[in-house]
Amino acid sequence: MTQTTHARAVLLDMDGTLVDSTSVVERLWLAWAEPHGIDPETVLSVVHGRQGHQSMAILLPERDHAINIHENQVMLANESSDVEGVVAIAGAESLLKAVEGLPHSIVTSADVALMNARMAAAGLTVPQLAVTAENVSASKPDPEGFLRGAELLGIEPADCVVFEDSGAGIQAGLAAGMRVIGVGKHAAAHNPTYVVDDLTQVAVVRMDDGFELTIG
Repeated sequence: MTQTTHARAVLLDMDGTLVDSTSVVERLWLAWAEPHGIDPETVLSVVHGRQGHQSMAILLPERDHAINIHENQVMLANESSDVEGVVAIAGAESLLKAVEGLPHSIVTSADVALMNARMAAAGLTVPQLAVTAENVSASKPDPEGFLRGAELLGIEPADCVVFEDSGAGIQAGLAAGMRVIGVGKHAAAHNPTYVVDDLTQVAVVRMDDGFELTIG
């Protein structure tokens, strides 16, 4: 069933939404977890959508946070240099072209280096505005990143639509008071406002007072 919604800004997650980095994320995180004896299924249920140090804090709750901060920097560097298997989500390039000239931003838990590395590997152009790990004090599912994106664009949260795939990201978008388009087969489980298999199921129609998204 096709649905439509009116908006004035789009806020785009990167991993799992614009870029499929699942293979490298799972490869590096499972290698990190193995010495700690953490069950792989548990690891994969936690790490998607969050900043690395927060994932580490969840997986190793008794560990000194300073160790997590250090190891997260190592993880980010490793992720930035390992882009094997990173590809664009279907429809990502077309969506980015469709919102050119409209208020939009990436809002990602990655840092700038990792964002640039993965977007380049996927053959995608980084939007002019991006909210990255350097710009926030709290990781998704905290809404700070999305609220910061709306503030930088000068658009009220209620007039923004978020594109997200992970549970943490969907929660963050909804907590920010925004509508959320869940992308991918796992998104529906987290109760986004709308669900699509990939970005080919979204069209943008420009209007005088913003734009309309056709979903489905």
